Amino acid sequence: MTKDVIALTERMPDPLSVLAGLLAGGPDLRVETTGEGAVVQLCDAEGRPLVSIEVPLLLQVPGEAARLLGPGAGPSGDGPLWWIEARAAAGVPQAEQLAGTFAARLTMLLGGRVWPPDAPGTTGAARPVDVSGLTAVPVPAAAQPAVDMLTDKAAVILQDRPVVPMTSWLSEALRATLESDRTLQIVTPQHCRLSLPTRLLLQTTSSRWVVQDERCGYYDGLTGAVLRWQDDAFSPARDENGETPVADAFEEVSPTGERQLVVSFRTLHRPTADLVLGGALEAAWQALTGGPPASWGTSEPAGLTWSRRQLTDLAYERAPRSTWMVAVGTPDRPAVATLRVIRSTEGVEEDVTLTLGYGPGEEPALEALPGLAEELVTRYGLKTMMCQLREARRDLSAPPRFEHPPLPYAFVLGPAEVREAGLDTARRTPLKERPVQLGPSARPGFYYPLGGGTAESWTALEQLVRHLRGAPPL
Repeated sequence: MTKDVIALTERMPDPLSVLAGLLAGGPDLRVETTGEGAVVQLCDAEGRPLVSIEVPLLLQVPGEAARLLGPGAGPSGDGPLWWIEARAAAGVPQAEQLAGTFAARLTMLLGGRVWPPDAPGTTGAARPVDVSGLTAVPVPAAAQPAVDMLTDKAAVILQDRPVVPMTSWLSEALRATLESDRTLQIVTPQHCRLSLPTRLLLQTTSSRWVVQDERCGYYDGLTGAVLRWQDDAFSPARDENGETPVADAFEEVSPTGERQLVVSFRTLHRPTADLVLGGALEAAWQALTGGPPASWGTSEPAGLTWSRRQLTDLAYERAPRSTWMVAVGTPDRPAVATLRVIRSTEGVEEDVTLTLGYGPGEEPALEALPGLAEELVTRYGLKTMMCQLREARRDLSAPPRFEHPPLPYAFVLGPAEVREAGLDTARRTPLKERPVQLGPSARPGFYYPLGGGTAESWTALEQLVRHLRGAPPL
């Protein structure tokens, strides 16, 4: 299993402190760079990477390290900290010790902590690692530094951490894998969970979460399907009837009373010079939590203080390519959003999925949804919005266990979509509850209650969609 070691430092890593960490293996190691200089690698004599070190990332808001690594992961206090991730190569025991020694030296010089605290190489005053004769397992150059095994069909990444986040290197691995017509397969032990952005991206691509299990070998952490390594990739196993069994571990669940509110919407803006993005997401966050997002970034951890202007500048720099981002809330109100900015022939689109977590006894902010819909229609060019409820973890991470799918709670149609469907059609529906008109009468939108997030809500949603499309009722 590949090992990740993270240095969480109180002061900014300077060139001398990084150099001191890199010298942990002594003079026999080579130092290389990849990813246009974003990744530094300690390599063996043949140039094969033993440890890959990401560029330091500043976390400007408290709670982000704990969200991904667990309580007490970062230095004490609420001040900013630096996240420096070192990834040890698989199959080389000394590589993990080398990564730990690198991280320990940084924290000795800059203050802070190493995660995991018991990583090899972090004790004994970070003594140099004996690397004489050390040889890394060869991996195709196209797979470095994130991929542990590359075949014609799959790129396999091994992970062992409390939460698997969508880090910059994992995001890059996902992009490269899709471009090469392979499937990305993340292999973890059972105790690992996926962050919300990682789960969403895996579900919307041909990727797979492979969970190790003592009873069945491997299973899909999102579907429960038992997996086998066959034809150079993990794929569903088949029994004598040609069916795929579900792992027993996947079905071992019990109710917790935790819930999630999922609000997904798309907005469209004219590409004017004074356009500032992120307003719809900020309005939704404010309506549902009472405050704006805490931080954002193009990967996890999301370390930048929330700024619509910086977000806009980044999206414009990358245009006409789309830009994917993540926003995170405060520890007291778990909330995570993904935002994709898309430049289309119609204008500038923002595709948002905001998810909020609630524990037993906490009530989702359902009463705020009609007002939020009104604001998005009148101020932010809303096209459509779907609001859903689901039984799932308050901390928004995904365990390798069955979780109930979300149930529709409400649907919103923006003015342009109302005009396309026809005003009379949009206003008069077969639903039991009448829609709520939003915005001015000349260009209205409509908020459609769907039955309170129950199993019958799916029937109501299907009836509504068929009606708006002009299809005959079932």
